[in-house]
Amino acid sequence: MKKMLKISVISKPSYIAAQSDPAHHKFLWSYEVTIKNESDDIIQLLNRRWLITDMSGRMEEIHGPGVVGLQPLIKPGKEFLYTSYCQLLTPQGTMEGVYEMQNLQEEYFTVDIPKFILSAPSSVTQLFKSMLH
Repeated sequence: MKKMLKISVISKPSYIAAQSDPAHHKFLWSYEVTIKNESDDIIQLLNRRWLITDMSGRMEEIHGPGVVGLQPLIKPGKEFLYTSYCQLLTPQGTMEGVYEMQNLQEEYFTVDIPKFILSAPSSVTQLFKSMLH
């Protein structure tokens, strides 16, 4: 019987006004991700797949090894935290995805990254919408 691996993923996005340029359709967020290993196994994050959607419906898929240049091992009861960035052409969007992982027995599994919202402050969104008209 296959045991369940309990891995939780929590994402906290932050809009970066200083590096965004609404007049030129550049909106930048940082996002902090915490991956918590609540299983009894040591796990390793091998790959990531992100689906990024902006408010116009434009979708971008990103695939790659690890996160921020790392393929971390996460011991039972421990967590791995990293910060990365996302740029959109609109002031709102979403990110969601999947981490491909393995345990030390090289049993492969995936962990969903729950969808989270990227949203600039309402004043920025209103300004952007007014520039479109």
